[in-house]
Amino acid sequence: MNTTTTQTQNNPMKRVLSLRDFRLLFVGAGVSLLGDHFALIAIPWLVLQLTHDPLALGTVLALEGIPRAVFMLFGGAITDYLSPRLVMLIANVTRFFLTAIMAFVVFAGVTQLWMLYVFGLLFGIVAGFSVPAETSIVPTLVEEQDLQAGNSIIMGITQLAGFVGPTVAGILIGWFSNSFTGIGFAFAFDAFTFVVSGITLQLIRARKQKVSTVDAPAKENVLASIQTAVQYLWKDKTLRFIFLVMMALNFLLIGPIMVGIPVLASERLPEGATAFGLLMSAFAGGNFFGYLFAGSLPRPDASRMRWIVILLFAWFGVVIGSLGFIPYTWVDFGLLLLLGLGNGYSAVLSITWIQTRTPKEMLGRMMALLMLSSTGLFPISQAIAGALSKWNLTLVFALPGVLVLLMTVWITFQSELKEFSTSLANAEAEG
Repeated sequence: MNTTTTQTQNNPMKRVLSLRDFRLLFVGAGVSLLGDHFALIAIPWLVLQLTHDPLALGTVLALEGIPRAVFMLFGGAITDYLSPRLVMLIANVTRFFLTAIMAFVVFAGVTQLWMLYVFGLLFGIVAGFSVPAETSIVPTLVEEQDLQAGNSIIMGITQLAGFVGPTVAGILIGWFSNSFTGIGFAFAFDAFTFVVSGITLQLIRARKQKVSTVDAPAKENVLASIQTAVQYLWKDKTLRFIFLVMMALNFLLIGPIMVGIPVLASERLPEGATAFGLLMSAFAGGNFFGYLFAGSLPRPDASRMRWIVILLFAWFGVVIGSLGFIPYTWVDFGLLLLLGLGNGYSAVLSITWIQTRTPKEMLGRMMALLMLSSTGLFPISQAIAGALSKWNLTLVFALPGVLVLLMTVWITFQSELKEFSTSLANAEAEG
């Protein structure tokens, strides 16, 4: 056996990348996610340029988030019944038409706010089905021993696209600052990426999962299969704790990040749209390197992991709270970069832990529950942030910062955090 082959077998990332189907997913997801981040910049900027109203921005984002949350559990059940690949393929075709229509109306100069409301609503419905599929496809392509490496690569390409996309989109939109042409190009590019992703998904031959006769979605109706997953989650005390903590943390942080940062860039930072793109790229870039570290570095022991989680929570609170007081783009850039680094590292470990703890036949529903716990309260958080931005922008960041710090004190004394850290360390030792 030659040296190259031996190194590939011993390196989980190289083993995963040697799989044809995984490489197809990697390429398709990377291109599609790059387009998504173009839209991530285009939509808020278009709303603000049309209305100059942060509340309107919060409403558009809420209209996208509400149906995503409502349909996510159904999407998870459908994913388990069909397959993640098929659900993703249907979702990509649908989103191609939606983004192509948006590009057309922007180029035609007939964009109205109600169109963005409808776009957000329809996009959110599709996301309710696509998100569970996207977060459960990796276990269908790789072996369990390589699952953490597979997750780190896919999550890493997500953040790499998030690092490059917002910056390029911000510059593109800034070039056409006197018109909506740059925004139209951003939507057109996003539509094109769904075509590329659809082709790669069509070429994937995902291996079928062995489904038990007890929990198989085919033996239950949709509502019953969702109830089965919820009961499984609720009976696992540590799993339930992780879900609730993720729900609370994301509720506190998503409003300041998704609504507060574009308003901050528009009102306080001289670079405007370029600053918005840079700040979003900083957080995404930090997540990217955090994902890579999680995929290549050994896990800490239980005691160290517990303190890593506690310190990360404290850092989240400090950074979010500070953003409202620091009107300097590059200082904010550095804070968000470091914030993303810690977030990415912890996210890979947490998601892999949840996937390995969940029966394969329930994976789509459990990932839907995970995404719901992370994103279900996004619309409320975004709407609150939009309303607060009209009153006091500094408070949009300072209040969540204080609340996250208080939550840090609370989780420090919870036994479930110790159990979570111990199970992570034990999983690494067994691997």
